[in-house]
Amino acid sequence: MPPVDLPPPSTTTLPANANLNYGGDAAGLICGYLLGANAAPCEIDSAQAAQWLAGLQAGGTAPQGQFLWLHFNLSHAQAVRWMERHADLPEAFFDALKDRSVSTRIERDDDTLIAVLNDAHFDFAFEPSDIATLWTSVAPHLMVTGRTRPLRSVDALRTAVRSGNAPCSSVALLAELMRTQASGLVDIVRGVTQRIDDVEDALLAGRLDHKRARLGVLRRLLVRLQRLLAPEPAALFRLLQHPPAWMSADDAQELRDSTEEFSVVLRDMQGLQERIKLLQEEIAASVQEANSRSLFVLTVVTVLALPINILAGLFGMNVGGVPLADDPQGFWIIVAVVVAFTAVAGWLALRDARDR
Repeated sequence: MPPVDLPPPSTTTLPANANLNYGGDAAGLICGYLLGANAAPCEIDSAQAAQWLAGLQAGGTAPQGQFLWLHFNLSHAQAVRWMERHADLPEAFFDALKDRSVSTRIERDDDTLIAVLNDAHFDFAFEPSDIATLWTSVAPHLMVTGRTRPLRSVDALRTAVRSGNAPCSSVALLAELMRTQASGLVDIVRGVTQRIDDVEDALLAGRLDHKRARLGVLRRLLVRLQRLLAPEPAALFRLLQHPPAWMSADDAQELRDSTEEFSVVLRDMQGLQERIKLLQEEIAASVQEANSRSLFVLTVVTVLALPINILAGLFGMNVGGVPLADDPQGFWIIVAVVVAFTAVAGWLALRDARDR
């Protein structure tokens, strides 16, 4: 394939929010890079990418070690059309896009790897809904990724590639993406751990407030993360048993290493879930104990007020024959009777409390 006249890597200083190109260009391309083992990353647009791919599909060969990484905004109306027209991707990739399947998996379709990965939003706020999906197709000379909302791991990978730390193959780029994703999950786990520590400290200090609801949100977040990510290592191990012929042994080993990092993070998540469960049970027990004390106090007050209520009801009836009605000391006699009955009832209630 004749060489494509691509511009050299830009040395212009980008603004702080340049990596948040949510919409992409006219084809929905958020970023595109021509990468290789012996060259610096070269940023390209959709027109240059179409030219490079057209030369490859016309029977040419890519320079040794060069490949494209194209990252699309799937919310853009032209993104899927551009991929269908220029990228020559397998039907399995477009089927995954149409199904909007979010279960994590990595499959082999002939000589192409189809991956469905899940990651946290760029503006992740520790909510279970802040998880989105990344669809990926990996071939020897092309890696295509697409998402509907900005994701942390892809943005971190873009920053690394822009700074010159680019892998030398498409599979190595996929492994680096997974490794970056695992690093992001480690940060999430650390943030959840800090929040759990705060709740635990508040529980030990006797300040419950609404900590149980906060724990419930964190537990749902961890469950959702683990449910979406747990199938990934197993699916990848199955793939590595029968890798494509073009995948080198070094690339396969990088995928194995990234999978091991995922497994460690998933185990940490499992441990956090158990810790949250224990804290929830402890908080529930504390709330139940407080309710029991309140109910006991209410019961004691009711028992102590029972004698005076009964006697007041009896002596307040306007009928003849009321005892002590004509006795000058009748009032004090009734007061003494009420006090005696109240003292006996209070003694019985407090005795039962001491027995418990």
